[in-house]
Amino acid sequence: MGSAMSVEVIATRILEVRGKRVILDRDLAVLYDVKTKRLKEQVNRNKKRFPEDFMFQLTWEEATVSRSQIATLKQGSNVKYLPYAFTQEGIAMLSSVLNSERAIKVNIQIMRAFVKLKELLLTHKELAIKIDSLEKKYTDHDQKIKAIFEAIKKLLESPPAKERRIIGFCPPNKSKSGAA
Repeated sequence: MGSAMSVEVIATRILEVRGKRVILDRDLAVLYDVKTKRLKEQVNRNKKRFPEDFMFQLTWEEATVSRSQIATLKQGSNVKYLPYAFTQEGIAMLSSVLNSERAIKVNIQIMRAFVKLKELLLTHKELAIKIDSLEKKYTDHDQKIKAIFEAIKKLLESPPAKERRIIGFCPPNKSKSGAA
């Protein structure tokens, strides 16, 4: 099992249900190369190891939605039992319950897939924050540039013509009739 390929394959099996990232029991059974029925048996024998935040059972509605998203069942097949959804912690606990060489190797790859997914989500969050700050910065710049252009336009406009006062001495107007 190649590490890069298996992490990518595993990452495609990670779903978000009830706000948690999980992998369904049927997908884990395929990865661990066991039957889903056997995986559920081991989980049921060790119920104390799987609290609600490690594993929960889907509702019929959630099972229908997940089935349509993944399409893992053959056409004409029906879900007879509600699947379990395992969180990262629940999957880590599965390795101790299944206790096989393959389970250990697969579990390591699953943990790597979860870590890679978290890193990707953090990267996307950081990019979103940077884009937001750039948008705000350039919006502010746009407003400042508009203000500068308005000021330049006002400077370029010719001022309204004012009546000019003559500065200095002006002799009084002499009339033509009073010439001496």
